[in-house]
Amino acid sequence: MNWSVYIILCTDNTLYTGITVDVPRRFDQHATGKGAKYFRGRQPEQLVYVEPGHNRSSATKREIDLKKMSREEKSRIIASDMNKITKGV
Repeated sequence: MNWSVYIILCTDNTLYTGITVDVPRRFDQHATGKGAKYFRGRQPEQLVYVEPGHNRSSATKREIDLKKMSREEKSRIIASDMNKITKGV
């Protein structure tokens, strides 16, 4: 199964990092309150980063690595060629 790591910019200007096999579906779940508890009291504003091509294990490891990064480091990753956001997501 093809897993992706993603980062969402929230309305309070925080960045949320997660993994899924279906990024658009997961974003919609977060937006409608059916996703992570993190979105209680805040809303997802925009999908800003997608990194596909993982299996469950490598996606989890990458998610952990991203969560350890500073905001500045995440901003560089978001602006990098590793970001595979496509139009319409």
